[in-house]
Amino acid sequence: MAVFIPHLASTLEDIAEESVSILCTTFTGTSSRMSSKSGVVIMLRIIKRRKVQPSPLIRAAFPGLVSCLVAFPLVCSTLSAHATAELSHVPKHPSIPVNGMSDQATQAIPDWYRRASARNGIPWYLLAGLDVYGATTTKVPPDVVRPKGKPITVTGYRFPTTFWQGLFNPVQNDDNPKRIALFEGRGRDGDNDHKALQDDPYDRVEAIAAWLRSGGQTEQDQMNVLWNTLNNPAGVERVLALSNVYRKFQTTQLTARCFPLHKRYNYSFRDTWGEGRSFGGRRIHEGTDLFADYGTPVLSTCYGYVELIGWNRLGGWRIGLRSADNQYFYFAHLSSYAKQIKQGAIVRPGQVIGYVGSSGYGRPGTSGKFPPHLHFGAYRDTGTREWAFDPYPLLKQWERKPQVVIYPESKKNKIKH
Repeated sequence: MAVFIPHLASTLEDIAEESVSILCTTFTGTSSRMSSKSGVVIMLRIIKRRKVQPSPLIRAAFPGLVSCLVAFPLVCSTLSAHATAELSHVPKHPSIPVNGMSDQATQAIPDWYRRASARNGIPWYLLAGLDVYGATTTKVPPDVVRPKGKPITVTGYRFPTTFWQGLFNPVQNDDNPKRIALFEGRGRDGDNDHKALQDDPYDRVEAIAAWLRSGGQTEQDQMNVLWNTLNNPAGVERVLALSNVYRKFQTTQLTARCFPLHKRYNYSFRDTWGEGRSFGGRRIHEGTDLFADYGTPVLSTCYGYVELIGWNRLGGWRIGLRSADNQYFYFAHLSSYAKQIKQGAIVRPGQVIGYVGSSGYGRPGTSGKFPPHLHFGAYRDTGTREWAFDPYPLLKQWERKPQVVIYPESKKNKIKH
């Protein structure tokens, strides 16, 4: 409990460590001096139960405060009893965890996004964009209790524990929504089960929606909340771009993958991860080279959007795709781009995005310093940087899948393999 008493800062500092005992409850008063004009906040914490009289110093300095402390335990007891009686006859609705793979989770638009959107007036695709981005970039906080033998995974955007339950909430890992609200925490009960749990998607997404709405009703107000909290321009851009992908396809179920070359053309590849490279300085090869003839169609491997496009001294004409689940795929040494492929363009698996070439290792337009091939790289986003991993196992897996090639709009036909 926080009690604000103006104009008593100097007096309170003299008695900051004084023990206050009233009736059956012992309190410890601590202070943090703000100024003689604005006053100070006294934090009161229940220590133990014993019936003693208050200190004469406290009684003399704060007669009004003593009366307040006498009444406070009685009021809290009454409120607690009322809340318990109120909850005892209300039917509970069990929450649905993401890891449970319920029917709700496999819907085109999961129910927790629809419900939070309807309640708070925040577009469902913006909620999904932030939630998915958080799931792929947030580490498990060190203060989260790990059940023995059960690994903990982050299933969505996660607030710091102190933000979720309230900064001065004395109950650790609190899941009581009323107490969380009392201490101005961000936790919410989104599925009416009288608990506020970050691992419950209904509660988590409801809290995200309420947090975004707290900045104002307009889209710009909500963007300001994102900017001020993430403090990461690239992160905000990715949240918005992922939101546009979900909005375009009207679903969050966008995990399909496709082999990056048209399989009717001749090609070959092996695992070239970690091999040495000398141009531009000694380095290792972070990717897989797929050798094919000039002009072989290069395909999008995922649902996503074009994050980068243009010339790179090492990669030549290249494209960087960000998938709907926030993985980054890099296509280098192209000879040209497909029509309508530009920065920000939304793509789908099998869509032609460019053509195999041998560009790179020099100024813009440099070509022919090596045989034509596609350099394919894969990266994971940590929220602060991206790290490469070997894509060869994925390529072998995708190669076995059926392939649907989607040509630019000038060619209407689709070819199945």
